[in-house]
Amino acid sequence: MSSTPDYADQLRLADLRVTRPRLAVLEAVYAHPHADTESIFSAVRVGLPDVSRQAVYDVLAALSASGLIRRIQPSGSVSRYESRVGDNHHHVVCRSCGVIADVDCAVGDTPCLTPSDPDGSLDGFDIDEAEVIYWGMCPDCSASQTSRSRP
Repeated sequence: MSSTPDYADQLRLADLRVTRPRLAVLEAVYAHPHADTESIFSAVRVGLPDVSRQAVYDVLAALSASGLIRRIQPSGSVSRYESRVGDNHHHVVCRSCGVIADVDCAVGDTPCLTPSDPDGSLDGFDIDEAEVIYWGMCPDCSASQTSRSRP
């Protein structure tokens, strides 16, 4: 059994037509977790040099809407895309270089989805997701900052 995802099957299961741009974008998102649109566009252009930027934007929107990929956008950052969907995980973002990493939820399946309102909603909203973003310095930036501060 191969550990490589079958992108065509994923598209079919999501009721999306299998096209070369969709396959290429899905492969690029899997290969480059938390990549921005420009990085995904560049990766797709390696195999499909004639694909338009708009086609990549459209595919990203379709894949996000279908739940095959997840779009995240930390404050002050451009949109990023990841293939890890269907679980309650969060992210940590480096304040210096902007690198993003996944953070598993510490307790329970979806502890952040339980609002403080007694009826389980917030002003009538039907809550389906909560997002937590941790901010700090990645190990590389921390080490670099430490070495610059030493004489």
